[in-house]
Amino acid sequence: MGRVTTRRRVTRIVDGTAAEPVDTLAAEEPLEIRVNGRSLVVTMRTPGDDFDLAAGFLVSEGVIDRAGQIAGIRYCLGATADGVNTYNVVDVALAAGVRPPDPSLERNFYTTSSCGLCGKASLDAVRTVASWSVHDDPIRLDPAVIAALPGTLRTAQRVFDRTGGLHAAGLFSADGRLLCLREDVGRHNAVDKAVGWALRDGRLPLRDTILMVSGRASFELVQKAVMAGIPALAAVSAPSSLAADLADDAGLTLIGFLRGTSMNVYTGAHRVLRHTGLTETPA
Repeated sequence: MGRVTTRRRVTRIVDGTAAEPVDTLAAEEPLEIRVNGRSLVVTMRTPGDDFDLAAGFLVSEGVIDRAGQIAGIRYCLGATADGVNTYNVVDVALAAGVRPPDPSLERNFYTTSSCGLCGKASLDAVRTVASWSVHDDPIRLDPAVIAALPGTLRTAQRVFDRTGGLHAAGLFSADGRLLCLREDVGRHNAVDKAVGWALRDGRLPLRDTILMVSGRASFELVQKAVMAGIPALAAVSAPSSLAADLADDAGLTLIGFLRGTSMNVYTGAHRVLRHTGLTETPA
């Protein structure tokens, strides 16, 4: 398997004085995901948890929603001219009777680590249909529990401690217990890895859970949460307008600017307010 980190000598200048220490960088390599032998997408990712990434990506795209729909996942040989396994190509074999991805999902260009939607063959393929609704999920969110999530996520980020260059996605129970953490150079990849773990562990839909991400809350991250049946998404930074619109439509609780005991609840505030004694007022 590829390296999660790599070492590089750098020139560091402090107060006009130069030195040449060795720095640790987060690895970034392409991963081609194939389904039944046919190439579907190439994404730039941090090597590791690649099977989770492939499975989570297929959940996000509406191809599968339970572990039994996957017959197997393997790394492919022959990725180079001399037949060496680079561990940068995985093939997902779908179970008999499972419909393969629609050709419109194929990407014309590779997916970068910062933008999961770049190169979509058709924008019509973005809004996929979820297998579950999160509208009526009974989760209740305690502000004190929510406020503790960023610290728990940060403490669990082992690779970030060495590189400072990775996003994280954590799945939490309603009482703040960390269920799964995944790191990657791409925030969308980190979420796919966490969702893929849940799928392969038979946990979908992820009812009564919170998805915590280390960066901003984009449209795609909201979509991935909805597709996995996650009723709440919290981010340390801002959501986009489209992310808030989708969260509102789907019935997902969207929280942004989660810093210390402060947070903005953009949608689904009823799940939080009953713990604060406040009531919602019309806009």
